Amino acid sequence: MSEALAELGAYLELKRQDAVVATEIAFGELNVTVQPAHLESFVEFLRDDAACRFTSLVDITAVDHPERDPRFDVVYHFLSMYQNIRIRVKLATSEEEMVPSIVALHPGANWLEREVFDMFGILFSGHPDLRRILTDYGFRGHPLRKDFPTTGYTEVRYDEAQKRVVYEPVSLVQEYRQFDFMSPWEGAQYILPGDEKKAG
Repeated sequence: MSEALAELGAYLELKRQDAVVATEIAFGELNVTVQPAHLESFVEFLRDDAACRFTSLVDITAVDHPERDPRFDVVYHFLSMYQNIRIRVKLATSEEEMVPSIVALHPGANWLEREVFDMFGILFSGHPDLRRILTDYGFRGHPLRKDFPTTGYTEVRYDEAQKRVVYEPVSLVQEYRQFDFMSPWEGAQYILPGDEKKAG
């Protein structure tokens, strides 16, 4: 399998020198880093070229590297059912840059790009309906960025007195911030099956 991946990587580097920045084989998959400006034409080449035929878009996600510039990697996973090979295409982008949408080539990218926008704040140019998909419309921030607080900014709850959902700023009292790190099994007042051997 790794021979076939190496051959495919060499083929892509030869045929698409304008788009391909680097190729590597990791975890049994070919990783191809591309220039953002050539993403659409490269994805079209992967789909239509007879030696590739990556017709199935499996997923789109992103990785946040806050210490790096550009900050994000946008990662695309494709499958060629004809060759039974997977490929991972990635590109680096910053908060200010827009990534070309591939919805015109793979309609299934619609919701996947919306999810990446919602979770990371990455913008896709040419997307037909780029809006939040997992969080509320008034949600502040992007939850999968590494600088997003794990508690979030607001708490949503149903208020029985007002008979409606209310939004409040998160306020954690100090008692919830102290942890004893004790296992739930420690301090138990009963013996679990098998523990009697240890006690004796």
